[in-house]
Amino acid sequence: MERIPVAGPSITQREIDYVTDAVTRCWYSEHNHYHAKFEAEAKSYFGRKYAVALPSCTSALHLSLAALGIGPGDEVIVPDLTWIASAAPVSYVGARPVFADVDPHNWCISAETLQACMTKATRAVIVVDLYGNMPDMQPILEVARQHEIAVIEDAAEAIGSEYNGHMAGSFGISSCISFHGSKTLTTGEGGMLLTDNDAFHAKVQHLRDHGREPGDTNFFNTAVGFKYKMSSMQAALGLAQMERAPELIEMKRQIFRWYQERLSGIPGLTLNPEPAGVRNSYWMVTAIFDEQYRLRKHKIKEALTARGIDTRPFFHPLSSLPAYRDTFPGRRGQLHNEHAYNISPNGINLPSGYNLTESHVDHVCHELKSLLGLNRQRMAA
Repeated sequence: MERIPVAGPSITQREIDYVTDAVTRCWYSEHNHYHAKFEAEAKSYFGRKYAVALPSCTSALHLSLAALGIGPGDEVIVPDLTWIASAAPVSYVGARPVFADVDPHNWCISAETLQACMTKATRAVIVVDLYGNMPDMQPILEVARQHEIAVIEDAAEAIGSEYNGHMAGSFGISSCISFHGSKTLTTGEGGMLLTDNDAFHAKVQHLRDHGREPGDTNFFNTAVGFKYKMSSMQAALGLAQMERAPELIEMKRQIFRWYQERLSGIPGLTLNPEPAGVRNSYWMVTAIFDEQYRLRKHKIKEALTARGIDTRPFFHPLSSLPAYRDTFPGRRGQLHNEHAYNISPNGINLPSGYNLTESHVDHVCHELKSLLGLNRQRMAA
């Protein structure tokens, strides 16, 4: 069987036609044609008043913090289990990230772990919807309201997920979306910022274009801002993907069902949760292995790579990374964030790309079961 990649997009003739049209005619007075349509489609889908197409989810998080005026002396709480892009923008604005432990049942920040990290310097929390999972949002929003801090939702990995009937991407002062090539919907590289707040949206629009006021034609900059824009070709691709969102999310859920049918009976193996009230879009099918297997994620990854199957390790706790050595010196993060450090070493992302067939999933599960069985035999010997 050919090598099985861990992720990849679904591109149809619709995407090809839209991008061809954009590159052909979306210049001069038509330069904003696909941006406007893409943003309108996103507003409708996520149920938000404003949508701003951007070059990445990271830039959306950066703009959110900058528009809130967060900077040196401020603290922003971020879950310890996430990709560094969720936390790096906190450093961009000169604030300090504070890494919260996660709920062991959904791998996301909880109201309790948020509360434990609150100080007088806390200005915001970045809530991450990890691997399509969603946290219990209502108590988190209540803690944030009580302490008068902003909630920023990092929904990069959860397009199509829902919490109590509300879409991922519809929570907080802003929600930040990723359209990276590996994501549920893609523009190749790209992102989006969603909000309902008029003043906040105006600030974002001002900062994203080098501090120019929206509509400025005199190139008269009133602040030092950023260059955060998306091309017409990316917007055209994004529009086609947004129009296909229900189909693509159902494909993701079908891929998960294939894995679930084949792996659900294995003791000590846990797949992505879907608690009551949550509809998981399963961006990445993620498997957590019990300590009984004595198989760390990198060993599993190496073994499956040798079998022609690409995987990704579960994210490392941010507090364990050399990048944050000065933020969390020594072993402070490990001692404080018990669940993050228990989950991370034993988790991998299985192939979840749109090119997967049921036969591919059969092969992945066969090889994974073989690997787990061999390891149990070695331990018994």
